[in-house]
Amino acid sequence: MRRNRLQPVLLIITATAAGAGGWSGHPALLPVALAFPTLWSQARTRLAAALVAGGYFLAASSGLPQGVMAFYSADLWPGLLLWLLASASFVAVHAVLWTKRSGVRPLRQLAAIALMSVPPFGITGWAHPVTAAGILFPEWGWWGLAATTIGLMGLATRMWPPIAITFASFWLWSATNWTDPKLPDGWQGVDLELGRSLGRDASIQRHLDLIAIVKNHASGGIRNVVLPESALGFWTATTKRLWLRALRGTNIAVIAGAATVDANGYDNVLVTLSADGGRITYRERMPVPGSMWQPWRSLLGETGGARAHFFANPIVTIGPSRAASLICYEQLIVWPLLQSMLYDPDLIVAVGNGWWAKGTSIVAVQRASAVAWAKLFAKPLVLSFNT
Repeated sequence: MRRNRLQPVLLIITATAAGAGGWSGHPALLPVALAFPTLWSQARTRLAAALVAGGYFLAASSGLPQGVMAFYSADLWPGLLLWLLASASFVAVHAVLWTKRSGVRPLRQLAAIALMSVPPFGITGWAHPVTAAGILFPEWGWWGLAATTIGLMGLATRMWPPIAITFASFWLWSATNWTDPKLPDGWQGVDLELGRSLGRDASIQRHLDLIAIVKNHASGGIRNVVLPESALGFWTATTKRLWLRALRGTNIAVIAGAATVDANGYDNVLVTLSADGGRITYRERMPVPGSMWQPWRSLLGETGGARAHFFANPIVTIGPSRAASLICYEQLIVWPLLQSMLYDPDLIVAVGNGWWAKGTSIVAVQRASAVAWAKLFAKPLVLSFNT
């Protein structure tokens, strides 16, 4: 009887450790998250399975309460509430799909993998174990994704020990031969440390400072310079004229984050600027739910909030290159990246504005996820973050 009581406690503790370790922000540790399917399948009741899922997910996203508190300059309670609500879909999916029938568990695990990868559940589908595919099987592409998915199914069966050993072998081989994703030729991502002022300071001096940073980096063959999310603030005709005038007579292309606003809400975008002109290149497919994307507003007859363009612009053209673009939150979930990979882009551009996540692992996790996907599909990667 005592053993029966102890078993679920040990599963929950181990799942919590797997979530915290796998999503600590170090790419090499992402495979730790692969322990979750085995722990979930070992649960003897649906309640225990739900608690295992909750322990894993809450630990993986433990930086959220502190980040929300900093973003809203509020106390801890709003962040805690969002943290718990965000875990609800992950826990619900894994609680409903759990079964005592061992022969059915692999298919239930496959269903959970699929549901947490695409909308609607995939909207909050961060901490997805399949992200570890890029660490285990670098440059295997879709075959690596398939191998990881099949392995995750196997980890939910009684055959999990040999499958875990196989994964560990690939993990060791990858660690021994690891190299970071390369930068594409002629590209440079710029990291800034401007805190909350980025995107909020709309002064001419701020833009002149950013222009100076761009020109400083555009040397030695660098022609495409990427600035973080929100770098340009609101995208207006005045902002556009200022930058075009500064880029006149150069062959520099600047890819930078901005926001476009109208009476109904706003879009989080990337714009491309060069001596030839400026245009919106990419509109974010999935803004942060709750703080940015607020779909309930339209149901209440209200306006405001960021628009989600879901499956729009999976590939954008920047000069001669075809790029997969990911803004901030999109680096934490699965479907935007996989949708883009269906079109075989030349590179991945990942930007973020993580000043609000200072003191947490959120930005590090975003970077680790982008690195893992870039390695899986053997794509050059450009990163640009503000902290």
